Order: sequence, then C-alpha cells, then structure tokens
Amino acid sequence: MSQTSKRPDSPVSIIGAGIAGAWQALLFAQAGHAVTLHERGDATMTDATSHWAGGMLAPYCEAEVAEPIISRLGLRSLDIWRRELPDTPFNGSLVVAHPRERNDFERFARMTEEHRRLDAAGLAELEPSLEGRFRDALFFPNEGHVEPRRVLPKLHERIIAAGGTIKFNSDVAKEDLDGIVIDCRGLSARDEQPELRGVKGEMILIETSEVQLARPVRLIHPRWPLYVIPREDNLFMLGATSIEAEDTGVSVRSALELLGAAYTVHPAFGEARILEFGSGLRPAFPDNLPRIGIRGGKISINGLYRHGFLIAPALAELTLNYVERGQIDNEVMQCV
Repeated sequence: MSQTSKRPDSPVSIIGAGIAGAWQALLFAQAGHAVTLHERGDATMTDATSHWAGGMLAPYCEAEVAEPIISRLGLRSLDIWRRELPDTPFNGSLVVAHPRERNDFERFARMTEEHRRLDAAGLAELEPSLEGRFRDALFFPNEGHVEPRRVLPKLHERIIAAGGTIKFNSDVAKEDLDGIVIDCRGLSARDEQPELRGVKGEMILIETSEVQLARPVRLIHPRWPLYVIPREDNLFMLGATSIEAEDTGVSVRSALELLGAAYTVHPAFGEARILEFGSGLRPAFPDNLPRIGIRGGKISINGLYRHGFLIAPALAELTLNYVERGQIDNEVMQCV
C-alpha cells in the first residue's frame, strides 16, 4: 500500500491537546516541523478525557483482555516515555486477589507475561503497607505509571521548548488550517467518525497518610479490576470502571464498589478523606482498537479507548514515520 504524504517541511496543525495530541505535537516539533497545537479548552484541561485518566503504563497487565496490538504499541511507548521523560516512575505494578477470586487470579497469571509471583513475605518486602493482606501477588517489574494532571503540563512545556506553539481556547475547523492537519479531538470527532462511542471511566481521589504504596495495585474484581494508584502528597486514585454509558459523574453503585474494594485492599482506606469524584468518556471504535485515518494531508488519531496514556507515544511515532518516510502500519492505519 502506498500513499502520497505531505512534504516533511509542511506546517503541522494538531487539534486537541490531550494525551494523544500532546505526543503528536512533541514528536513532530522535535523532528523540526512547524507545529501548532490547538485546544478548545483552557490550559487547565479539566474538560479533557486525560484529566480523569489513571495514567497506568501497563502493557503486560493489559494483555489479559486487550488485543496484541495494544501490547505492541504499549511496549514501544514505554521506551518513548523513558526516552522523553526519564523521571517517569517505572516501579512496576502489582496484581492481588482475595481467596474468593482465586480462579480469576490464576487465569490472569496465565494470560499475562513478564511477571514474578511473590509470596506473602515477598509482597510485604516490596510494599510494607500490604503486609498480611494477601497470601501472594503478581509483580510486573517493567511497568510504570504517570500522574496525568502533572505529566500533561510537562508534555506541553516540552512542546514549547522544542519550538512548537500551543493555542488554548482555540476552537478551529480542519478546513481552515493549512499543511498537515492531525485531528486528536476524541469524541468531538463524531461529526466525521459517527461510529465512535464514549465509554465512561469513573474515578475517586482520596487522601490518607496511613497507607504508602510505591506502585499501582490492581485488585481482581468480579466485575472490573480495581486500581489503587499512588499519587504525590498522600493521594490515591481509585478506578477504573468501564461503563457503556455517556453520562457524566460517578454512580452510587460505582462509588460503593470502588470504595468497598479499596477498603478490602487496606482497612486504612476506610478512614481516608474523599477529595473528588469524577469520570471521563474514552473515545472507542466498535472493536475498541485505535485507528490512524489518513486522507491526503488530513490525519485523524482516535479510538484510544482506555489505553490513551499507554499507546499515545507509539501512535505519534507511527504518524511521524508516515509523514516523513511514507511508512504504513497496516494494523493501525487506514487510508480513506
């Protein structure tokens, strides 16, 4: 398959400054392109899906339910995260389960790779706060996590340092932009991609100094895995549901299940202070796989589903390789 791309020296306009658009802008700016990143919201990005994300960089764990392409893109993205933001925490991740979910725990172990089984003593040595809580755990040492609300501004700073321009409160139309246009609008792109749907992911932010964790802990759950993700300043994010609904907010049912599950991870979470409830709508295609759509000089990046922070760097690299060298990744790209 071949497709004529714009000249590498064409200006590049990117719409959407969330995680997908930020990585596109950074890699293109670093490659010497004249990049302008347009964001219809303000610099706080509170309306963006990225604002409510977990930020887990866990391609091995995701292999339990995700297609192999997610693992491939995720593993490549880990290298790009390390290269571009070397202070990204790569402390690994843990998977634990209570006795009643033992079969699901063993299935998770069979479906995933690159993990080490820890006994109770090994778990306590790695995470002292979990001493006596679980009889064993799966440790994925090569995984990482980021705090979306802190790392997105860092990416924006890197874009500017690389010579790019960011325009907030800039609600632009693709047809009004010159050169290469990369559409990273997420669900707002349904005007051109009506098959997109929103999948709600809910989160709760809590604060406690009674529990210390150095890495995300994933609790096997009969409906969804609970993530307990450590943040700075004694904060923890609890998530994440995947609900086929496009309303906003957190339901009472979800709040009870997330908080109850967190309590079973450690009773001290029962005394934690709730700071925030929230939810984001993740853009997904019917197959839940990402897509780079190409139509001449107009490119769309969408359908990152619940893997935005995990796969966005690799998708940006694929887009750059296409623009500069005409390379096509047939698993991800569609020329329309």
